[in-house]
Amino acid sequence: MKAIVVHAANDLRVEEREMPEVGPGQVLVKMAAGGICGSDLHYYQHGGFGAVRLREPMILGHEVSGHVEALGAGVTGLEPGQLIAVSPSRPCHACKFCHEGTPQHCLNMRFYGSAMPFPHIQGAFRQYIVADAAQCVPADGLSAAEAAVGEPLSVCLHAAKQAGDLMGKRVLVTGCGPIGQLCILVARAAGAVEIVATDIAPFTLSMAEKVGATRVINMADTPDGLSEYHADKGHFDVHFECSGAAPALIAAIPALRPRAVLVQLGLGGDMTLPVQAMTAKEISFRGSFRFHEEFATAIAMMQGGQIDVIPLITHSFALDEANAAFEMAADRSQAIKAQIVF
Repeated sequence: MKAIVVHAANDLRVEEREMPEVGPGQVLVKMAAGGICGSDLHYYQHGGFGAVRLREPMILGHEVSGHVEALGAGVTGLEPGQLIAVSPSRPCHACKFCHEGTPQHCLNMRFYGSAMPFPHIQGAFRQYIVADAAQCVPADGLSAAEAAVGEPLSVCLHAAKQAGDLMGKRVLVTGCGPIGQLCILVARAAGAVEIVATDIAPFTLSMAEKVGATRVINMADTPDGLSEYHADKGHFDVHFECSGAAPALIAAIPALRPRAVLVQLGLGGDMTLPVQAMTAKEISFRGSFRFHEEFATAIAMMQGGQIDVIPLITHSFALDEANAAFEMAADRSQAIKAQIVF
């Protein structure tokens, strides 16, 4: 079978890999669609991010869907040919964090396409994969493309959980890549009455308007675009920081009202924070990392029509066009979510 393998920065290859065999409690999945994530791009463009570096060839990909090809012994609730979304989250269920109910912090996490441990955890951009039955969520009624967005949508649902009740809240979203767009959709579904989105790319801002932002601000054209929200100690109740860029976070602090909640999703490296201003306003800074139980909820919300991700899927490429797909995924002038079709 074919797989998309990164060897080093700017060295992406489509290679042959052995066909996996299904075991008890497992599902053989014939892949259908896979979305290219920001972390995939970091491996492709830079060979990693921060201290996480490629030390061996690694199959990329963790935003995937496919069809059940075969069921291992003891698997129930799934049928051959059924469309499923495959969660890349594979905690050990045995460490202290799993027992505490925070499996996203599992000490032995085997998250698809991750160079954090060594040997690396191979990813899901391959024609077939064997997954544990618990990873497989039926996606009846969705397209394969929609089902593959279950993973990034789960990230944003977890962030919303970190933020707390959003009903009636005024929300600021900085960074309008795929995660920022999905945060806008989640905030709308959760009852936010105002959602202002900022970015420096006109295309992503236009998409933010389409998916429900009440206002968008191009910070490249108007660096002081948030200044009108500074009056009376700020305006926004919740800030989803999705850019990972220090200037975006720093510009947002004066626009946050006292006791606002700042949820950091973007990972762009270490940054210096305006701690004095954040302390004086009693702003709650909450990190948001991955997800676990939110995955099934993400699929259910798409199935129920609460969230429509179709506008965000801007490009699709065949498996053999992997390099072109990754180049497009990195082009913020015309792409939100680029996917591989297997």
